[in-house]
Amino acid sequence: MSQAAASGLTFDARPLVEPIDRRAARDYAKRLRQSGAVSSFYGTGTGIAALVFGVVIVVVFGSVFLTFISSIINLAGSSTGGGVGIVTLVPFLVIAAVLVFLITLAVRGSLGSQERWYRLNRFAEANGMQYVPNLAGPRLPGMIFGVGSARAASDLLRGEEPRFVEFGNYRYTTGSGKNRTTHTWGYVAIKLDVPLPNIVLDAVGNNGLFGASNLTAAFDRDQRLSLEGDFDTYFSLYCPEGYERDALYLFTPDIMARFVDSAAALDVEIVDDWLFLYAERDLSTLDPAMWAWLFSCVQALLAKFDQWARWRDERLEPTAQAFAPGSGPLSVATDAAASTPPMMLRPPPGVAEPGRRLKRTVPWWSYVIAGIFVAFWLLMQVLPDLLP
Repeated sequence: MSQAAASGLTFDARPLVEPIDRRAARDYAKRLRQSGAVSSFYGTGTGIAALVFGVVIVVVFGSVFLTFISSIINLAGSSTGGGVGIVTLVPFLVIAAVLVFLITLAVRGSLGSQERWYRLNRFAEANGMQYVPNLAGPRLPGMIFGVGSARAASDLLRGEEPRFVEFGNYRYTTGSGKNRTTHTWGYVAIKLDVPLPNIVLDAVGNNGLFGASNLTAAFDRDQRLSLEGDFDTYFSLYCPEGYERDALYLFTPDIMARFVDSAAALDVEIVDDWLFLYAERDLSTLDPAMWAWLFSCVQALLAKFDQWARWRDERLEPTAQAFAPGSGPLSVATDAAASTPPMMLRPPPGVAEPGRRLKRTVPWWSYVIAGIFVAFWLLMQVLPDLLP
């Protein structure tokens, strides 16, 4: 991310909306494919899906359809004692028209992907970032990255200054066969200075029916920590047991206000030396308003991370820390002290084992669903005996 964007001054959204050179977009897509950054068909979306579906329809049902129609036409011709002329071509014209329509969709889908890649790459360059169109199995410690199969991130934009920030979309699948489901997430990953306790802020505003969390994991209610003010109306905060005081140190009133004002629509996770913002939709898009909001969220949080860098876990074994003469709390104004910097004991950066991961549990609604199935099964067992 550029220094200007990170400091909240401005960012350049023109590449997202201004007219583009389509030949340059095609050349850029060609370079991506030649480099292996994307496959030949990656990202063509609805067009390729529609084309494949159309081919299957033609192969499976086309021969049956044509045989049936041809039989009817032949019967009509023999009963009238003559041919039916151009009518015999109608079924073939219909099939041809369907194929042309599906191929047109595929071409338009391919052109749309080329334009998206090209625009996002130019947007990244204009704002001091790097664009990565596709990344299989991103190795990030966030909760959404360890679920399901076929894990892949797309449309990643990465910045290095003033700290590493990555924006991206993410897909994974769960289940199999008819129960196979593809899950869509958008995320922002921000690299922190030191590892911190595993803390989750479950946004209240994006929860489901009866307040069911949309997160991929459920956490033990004993780890829920209530904070002052109206913070609890926006977020449910979970921290490891025994780390309540540490959470209060990290989430001071001014930092809580930043999260409420800027990120109340996003779920938040702190794990190891990363902070993640999650949304159950794509975040890396061609929408300038979306990027303006994301940049403002990140800018608001970056300003407070210096305070988090000073946190230390008192449960770790202290190590000696050196101070320059005259600057530390144990410094003395002697010539001998000037030649040997004084030392003090302080825990090293890191998190003790109990604070590294929250304890997970089974969501309450899964018990409700299981209870319904058990009640239905019992009813089916006794119902025959109750009927006359």
